[in-house]
Order: sequence, then C-alpha cells, then structure tokens
Amino acid sequence: MNAFHLAQVNVGRMLAPLDSPQLADFVAHLPEINTLADQAPGFVWRMVDDGGADSTSLRPEDDDDLLLINCSVWESVEALHDYTYRSAHLKVLARRREWFERLAEFHHAMWWVPAGHRPSVAEAMERIALIRENGEGPEAFTFRAPHPAPSSSPAP
Repeated sequence: MNAFHLAQVNVGRMLAPLDSPQLADFVAHLPEINTLADQAPGFVWRMVDDGGADSTSLRPEDDDDLLLINCSVWESVEALHDYTYRSAHLKVLARRREWFERLAEFHHAMWWVPAGHRPSVAEAMERIALIRENGEGPEAFTFRAPHPAPSSSPAP
C-alpha cells in the first residue's frame, strides 16, 4: 500500500441555483457520475454532505450560495486522470459551461495526503487559496504540472 494518496478539489460557481431547470441535467447526471467514480480503479474516497449521496449541499464559502465543491482521494495521479479523461465522466465534463461559470482563477488543486486521511472542506479550500496565491508547486498542483508523492513516510 502507498504511504500517500492523491487528494483533489475542484470548485465551480453554478450559473443558476441547483434546483433550477438550467441545472436539472447536471443534477440528473450526479448519481451516474458518482457511481462511476466510486467504482473506478484507484478511487479511495469522495466528500459527501449529510445526505451521503454527493456534496451539493456543502457551501465552501459562506457568502456564495452558487459555489459547489467536489473533493476526493485517489491512489495516484494516473488513476484520477483516467477517471477524469478516459471514462464516461468526460461527456459530463465537456458540458460544464452549460452549468458553471468560467472562473478566471484556479478552481482545481491536487496534493498528497497520508493514506487514510480525508480532507475537510476547509483544508480543500486552503489548497485552492494556496494555488491561487503561489501557483503550482508540491503543495498544490494540477494535471499540467503534477508532483510526485513524497518519498518519506508521513509523520504520525
């Protein structure tokens, strides 16, 4: 077993409320896409709200009712990349502009966590802030410039 797993977060600002007709098709795809992730090779965990199906009721910024967060943990960059770009997830990802604003700043970050760790909303948003402030580096990166997992064992 790897000592580290890859955490990822992405945020998106919806073009309309989640219960609007404009977002209906996005909402309809959530169960399929979440099941696809849950069954993907290398998948470890994904953040869910109190309902347990997805994270759509979580609001990572108190003053932004349209901002959604997605956070998950994977065994490797390759496993996440395959799910993102080489599965049925891609057909939904390709439609993101129908449902979400184009954000000018980083909206996605990845980082290494000790195996067994589950990031909180606050931790995930800290990684978004870090990549926005400093650009990509070992503490927050994207598929464009992935960093290898740490070579040492995590501290207890």
